[in-house]
Amino acid sequence: MSGNNQTMMSQFLLLGLPIPPEQHNLFYALFLAMYLTTILGNLIIIILILLDSHLHTPMYLFLSNLSFSDLCFSSVTMPKLLQNMQSQDPSISYVGCLTQMYFLMFFGDMESFLLVVMAYDRYVAICFPLHYSSIMSPKLCACLLLPLWMLATSNAMMHTLLMARLSFCENNVIPHFFCDLLALLKLACTDTYINDLMIFIMSGLIGIAPFLLIVMSYARIVFSIVKVHSTQGIHKLFSTCGSHLSVVSLFYGTVIGVYVCPSGDNSTVKETTMAMMYTVVTPMLNPFIYSLRNKDIKGALIKVIYRKKIS
Repeated sequence: MSGNNQTMMSQFLLLGLPIPPEQHNLFYALFLAMYLTTILGNLIIIILILLDSHLHTPMYLFLSNLSFSDLCFSSVTMPKLLQNMQSQDPSISYVGCLTQMYFLMFFGDMESFLLVVMAYDRYVAICFPLHYSSIMSPKLCACLLLPLWMLATSNAMMHTLLMARLSFCENNVIPHFFCDLLALLKLACTDTYINDLMIFIMSGLIGIAPFLLIVMSYARIVFSIVKVHSTQGIHKLFSTCGSHLSVVSLFYGTVIGVYVCPSGDNSTVKETTMAMMYTVVTPMLNPFIYSLRNKDIKGALIKVIYRKKIS
């Protein structure tokens, strides 16, 4: 990349969060505590599901994948944010920026895909309870998960390779606390038509389609319960699907707030705050949502603690 208005970009500067200097240490401690809570909470979910044979079911297989995805999703952005806050050095290398962008898209896509699979699992459990074991077989679970991991890998790799072909101007300041795809495109000096086109196409396939599938799954669940006029069925809906619905609302609510709803004059502050919600807050809250509302998870935790006391 050469020319008067172009340069070989070796690093970017992450503008970070709009935090007053006098509150810098307070927010650093807060974010560190949130990140450690995210790691610990999701690791506990994964370990409990591995240790307790009663949790070796499709529902908890998907939940363990979601916890792993949440753990990694938060780890893509938080360590760099904490490092930048501590060192007061907002720089990130060109390769590091593209790497962060890749994994952010990868685990973000997996979060969306896993929520769809979990919605389908709840649909089968409520609408076809007698055939649940035969429908949600280990073979079907593998056929659902493996292609989704491959699709997330392909989509993230495609956007990263398309970004790597662009030239960047001398302005290397990213008004964010991580390397966001759209923010990077605004810094490019070369034509981004192909990038914009692929974002438009893949946003429909990977962003909108999963959300619509989740809505369709719950529409079928509600229709089947209303059809039989069962009060017990309504109670089962909230007890079985309440945790999943809470996670879906948290994740898609914040993503829609960033990428769909129009921004006002304080768009940068709003987008940064909402991005913090779905990259940091949601992965931290998911283990609490599933553990506090799930008798099986709480039972598995009590068993582990009890065994440890006996030993």
